[in-house]
Amino acid sequence: MQIYKDTLVGKVAFVTGAGSGIGRATAKLLAFAGARVAPLTRNREDSDSICAEIRHGGGEVLPVIGDVSKPSEIDAAVAAIHSTWQKLDIVVANAGINGLWAPIDEISVEEWTKTMTVNLTGTFVTLKPSLPLLKVSGGSVIIVSSVNGTRIFSNPGTAAYAVSKAGQAAFAKKAAIELAQHRIRVNVICPGSISTRIDDSVTHKDLDHIKIDASYPKGTVPLTEGQPGTAGQVAQLIWFLASDASSHITGTEVFIDGGESLLMG
Repeated sequence: MQIYKDTLVGKVAFVTGAGSGIGRATAKLLAFAGARVAPLTRNREDSDSICAEIRHGGGEVLPVIGDVSKPSEIDAAVAAIHSTWQKLDIVVANAGINGLWAPIDEISVEEWTKTMTVNLTGTFVTLKPSLPLLKVSGGSVIIVSSVNGTRIFSNPGTAAYAVSKAGQAAFAKKAAIELAQHRIRVNVICPGSISTRIDDSVTHKDLDHIKIDASYPKGTVPLTEGQPGTAGQVAQLIWFLASDASSHITGTEVFIDGGESLLMG
């Protein structure tokens, strides 16, 4: 862990979906690296918990509570960052849901819209109010997408989820071109199987009759004999893309899945 120490001193980071999983691990690692961190959670309990952990580790933290599906709440969070620290260098757009996994003809417009609103529109809602602060001195934006919709298309029932994640990857590339003149880098990471709580937000419906029979090598993650990755491993990748170690990288998709998508695509 010492390799990360003091690598982000002087930086301010905004991390959405920081109540658990990838977002929580990222907020803690960025704080350990010396950044001042505003971890966005959806409720006070999660906020108190992650902020206490960061403070216990000696980090400086600003609790912000909000939902990326509600633009006014994200505007307020960014305003609080501005008021407190007068700057913003790193934005990690991580908040997301799995939503409903079902055959296309069984997905309601409401269910489709909910997944798009949180995952895709939520990414836009996170970046838009952050831009005035990011443009002051440049910075790094990391969007957390998925192997679904970018490399993997064989998981049944994931139409809404995969499209939202593919949209995030496209948005990252468009934003990278537009914002390069302001020295803002925008990259997207695509995790595979990672041990997090996101599966709590998925509902499966009638998937058996659309599942296509296929045979794959034993184990879905070749690098770890089928074991999923960890939120901490993803946080380490986010640290790299947030730091000066990746200063010439923008508009790039980085897959972190132990080779899973190479088997399952």
